[in-house]
Amino acid sequence: MRVAAYAAQGPETPVEPFEIDRRNLQPNDVLIEITWCGVCHSDIHTARNEWGRTRYPVVPGHEIVGRVSAVGADVTRHKVGDTVGVGCLVDACLACPACADGDEQYCEKGSIGTYGGTEPVIGGPTFGGYSKQIVVRDAFVLKVSDKLNPAEVAPLLCAGITSWSPLKHWNVKKGDKVGVIGLGGLGHMGVKFAVAMGCDVVMITTSPEKGADAKRLGAHDVLISGDRAAMKAHRGSFDFLLNTVPVKHDLNPYLMLLARNATMVLVGAIEPLEEMHGGLLLAGRRRLAGSGIGGIEETQEMLDFCAAHGVTSDVEIIAMKDINTAYDRVVKGDVKYRFVIDIATL
Repeated sequence: MRVAAYAAQGPETPVEPFEIDRRNLQPNDVLIEITWCGVCHSDIHTARNEWGRTRYPVVPGHEIVGRVSAVGADVTRHKVGDTVGVGCLVDACLACPACADGDEQYCEKGSIGTYGGTEPVIGGPTFGGYSKQIVVRDAFVLKVSDKLNPAEVAPLLCAGITSWSPLKHWNVKKGDKVGVIGLGGLGHMGVKFAVAMGCDVVMITTSPEKGADAKRLGAHDVLISGDRAAMKAHRGSFDFLLNTVPVKHDLNPYLMLLARNATMVLVGAIEPLEEMHGGLLLAGRRRLAGSGIGGIEETQEMLDFCAAHGVTSDVEIIAMKDINTAYDRVVKGDVKYRFVIDIATL
């Protein structure tokens, strides 16, 4: 089926109107009329080929919310009219040890991305959520509660789960002292989740202005990373650090904040980092780890938690025609905290 979309044709071209082919409905497929799509910095990296592996044309978008308009003959978990979501994955083998553990994002045979992957039925690249419709295998379609604003749900499908997954995997619990490093699309969700979990939440930032906004989001305290006396006062006191900084930076000052047996998890920087002193890990049996998105079951758990606690993303709604301006603003850090496209404007 032919579907209206927006695509980048090359690294220096704007994202602009385009038509794509979606596969016909297979027995296990769900057809979704997309209503909202979040704008992730990964969309920009991909559209502009900043990671060096983009296949053009590319239709970005992996923070998708919409309504089911048709289901395949074998689909039982979703029905026409349901509000649903699709995140960063649209397929995986579902048979390897990683998939069996609910870690489809680490599928040993290679998971299929919502965009930039290989379409398993008709071939060619997978196309993302900057489009009117999408066809997705039912196992990768998520239920979205009608208690939540669907536009504010969209960024949960990437920014949200990227922050949620490490908090759950490292068993962060009520009463833990949790530091969130960096306040952006990921960081603002880390603050909201940790607060809702009952943690003692500290925003760690270079900016007093961002610290004030973190308190609005629920953070209990703010630590300015450039304040050496304040950093020293917090040394050895954190049970968990969620590091959302997306660029190369010095980890050493943050490692010194960790308590004995505590962990700092990187979710932002997908690039080489500055040198780290191994002694800071040995001292106190501290851990440094990394985490990507979560699996499908874990993402559904997050969405259910959000419905129970009224947690969603802070968003700015844009029309599809304004996507290129939005990209430039994201690069400048000029959004609080996620753009979401109203697909009705496509």
